[in-house]
Amino acid sequence: MFDLSGKVALVTGATGAIGSSIARTLHEMGATVAVSGTKVENLENLARDLSTRVHLFACDLSSTAAVEELVPNIERVCQKVDILVNNAGITRDSLVMRMSNEAWSDVMMVNLEAPFRLMRAVSRSMMKERWGRIVNISSIIGSVGNPGQANYAATKSGLFGLSKSVAHELARRNITVNCIAPGFIESPMVKQIPAANREHMEKNIPAGRAGKPEEVAAAVAFLCTKEASYITGHVLHVNGGMAMI
Repeated sequence: MFDLSGKVALVTGATGAIGSSIARTLHEMGATVAVSGTKVENLENLARDLSTRVHLFACDLSSTAAVEELVPNIERVCQKVDILVNNAGITRDSLVMRMSNEAWSDVMMVNLEAPFRLMRAVSRSMMKERWGRIVNISSIIGSVGNPGQANYAATKSGLFGLSKSVAHELARRNITVNCIAPGFIESPMVKQIPAANREHMEKNIPAGRAGKPEEVAAAVAFLCTKEASYITGHVLHVNGGMAMI
């Protein structure tokens, strides 16, 4: 039960708190992991920790050419991609009246365009294999919005619709497509929030605390298993009750 032995998983944004936890969890379940990110030193540290069944693929998702080359590069090394976790994401926060075109387009490219291109790339081989798992990491912001994050919210909400549409298209080939929408999760960025502000935020979470990256990773891992084969087109909120959607 919950065994991913023999599967190859691509995790983007694998150097962040959530991404590295996802990669570690899938690896613990037996998968070979192809980890992608822009911080090569962090990728190398992760690879040393995992030791076996891990391959590094540095990739700047803001580059269309790099995105288009990522899956073929992995397939040349690993022969296939059974699981895709679109975890990478960026922010370029600004009030909409002040937001530059570049701030809008940069976030669109990394958070929505790149996941679309990667989903399209892996779907071809998944359809031939008649098995696949795609999990897109969205955000609570995609459901509730947030001032100063119109670009980020648009991409995270866009992942909902993208995932549901592709889920319709691939379901008959035993390929599931789902979203995880994390809430307030522990990360180096969260630790920089002033203690008073953080305490106020946590008081508004019914669970009374921030989530852990490992809790997001566990949700992702379940959706990647054969036991989750009847769950597709779903948005799973991992937020401690912060928004009960």
